[in-house]
Amino acid sequence: MPLRSRKAQMKAQAEQVAVRGYGAVDGRLPVSELAGQLLRKAFPDHWSFLLGEIALYSFVVLLLTGVYLTLFFDPSMMESVYTGAYVPLQGETMTQAYTSTLNISFSVRGGLLIRQIHHWAALVFVAAIAVHMLRIFFTGAFRKPREANWIVGVTLFVLALLEGFAGYSLPDDLLSGTGLRTAATIVGSIPVVGTYLELFVFGGEFPGNVILPRLYIVHVLLVPGLIVALITAHLILVVYLKHTHWAAQGRTNRNAVGSPMFPQFTAKTTGFFLLVFGVLTLMGALAQINPVWNYGPYRADQVSGNAQPDWYVGFLEGALRLMPPWETNIAGHTIMWNVFVPTIVLPGVVFTVLFLYPFFEKWVTGDRGEHHLCDRPRNRPTRTGLGVAGIVFYAVLLVAGGNDVVAFSFRISVEATTWILRVALVVAPPLAFALTKRLCLALQVRDRDRLTVGDETGQVIQSAYGELSEGHRGLNPTARYRLLMRDVPAPLEQLPAEGPVSRRRRLRIVLSGWYYGDVVQLPVTDEQRSLIAERTAPPERVDEHQE
Repeated sequence: MPLRSRKAQMKAQAEQVAVRGYGAVDGRLPVSELAGQLLRKAFPDHWSFLLGEIALYSFVVLLLTGVYLTLFFDPSMMESVYTGAYVPLQGETMTQAYTSTLNISFSVRGGLLIRQIHHWAALVFVAAIAVHMLRIFFTGAFRKPREANWIVGVTLFVLALLEGFAGYSLPDDLLSGTGLRTAATIVGSIPVVGTYLELFVFGGEFPGNVILPRLYIVHVLLVPGLIVALITAHLILVVYLKHTHWAAQGRTNRNAVGSPMFPQFTAKTTGFFLLVFGVLTLMGALAQINPVWNYGPYRADQVSGNAQPDWYVGFLEGALRLMPPWETNIAGHTIMWNVFVPTIVLPGVVFTVLFLYPFFEKWVTGDRGEHHLCDRPRNRPTRTGLGVAGIVFYAVLLVAGGNDVVAFSFRISVEATTWILRVALVVAPPLAFALTKRLCLALQVRDRDRLTVGDETGQVIQSAYGELSEGHRGLNPTARYRLLMRDVPAPLEQLPAEGPVSRRRRLRIVLSGWYYGDVVQLPVTDEQRSLIAERTAPPERVDEHQE
């Protein structure tokens, strides 16, 4: 009894301290108001929205494992003779960066497991961001009011690429050193200032003696800080702007339907985090990745055989290998188009297009309203075709990054493989666009047929006169609602018969017709058309100054 009384007394005191502390904070900050709004926040429950959570939780794993690795890693480029536990490399001269990587792998308890979890988490982090962005692109979730969040997401993707490259280069093995040699060539290819930039970045002629300590600071301090700040801004915008959702009964363009944060979403997302952590740990324990001891220390006069970068920068390697050896000599200076165009111009154009695409599509449609319903990709065939064409363009470059491996595997010459991939880079994306657009229109025709005659039952009906026909059943209200609830803008008006028209206006009308001219009209009544217009109408913003 005295023990129970003592426990009850301690519990009551703890509750009093917690209440006083909360009251003190709440009296100075809007904690209750913000907590109440956050706890009532509706979170999406469709599986496609988990892609962003995979990226977030992979980054958390990266931070946890990265902190552990920093306790044992030395980024110094000072060389010494290796006398560690890995016998095949004993007596070799190597930098402290490579030595400490070997020590983490063979001498630190759990070091190899943490290294491999860290590397797998980095790959999953970048992949999850990429797939999450594709989901946003194909469903139109980048439109107003989420343009800023799209820009934040693209910036996060760029920073993830930089972070991955910096971490990949730190061990200073022969494979990562080959990548650094490529990076030095890319920096040096910039006209006029390239040589000076290379000397500044590497602290002298390649490889210098400061690049790894600088990359270490970039990898563990600068870029992670920016990523944390942008993820925080991204989550704040998600909470403030609400999430998009798929059209269904009760889900319109004017509401946000989902599970409340507590307890449903909290329980699910905690379990999902543990699942992601568990899968990454399992991959780190069972699937070997980046065995730096097999490559040996970096030597400036050696190149690793079958050198392939991580997949997220493989497109740059492929672009380098496909680019013809074009150079221009001007007043004694050589402009290396074969390096500058595929590694500076091409990524610059690609990411500029990604940053500006939401504003470009808004300009083409002239649509100024808010959008909270996800588009079915088939209902936007041109946008979907462009996305698939971009994926095919990237895939060809990724395959080209290993053209030597492909040539060896299929027993054809590297020259033939390179020319095949050059042709594919030009021909495959337009073919993918045309095929995807036709498939989207065909799926729209199927939706129209389903609305008209229903779904097939798999039965054959024979009339009294011997006529055979397929059996159909009408769609249920949920399926019918999903098919009908689409918001496809009409093309802008045609050019006027008389009067001057600016080139900008002419271009806009042509692009609008190209984007939205091909569409399959669904069989809807006037009542259904009014209902669709009401459910897809943008929400009305209340002006706080008008009451």
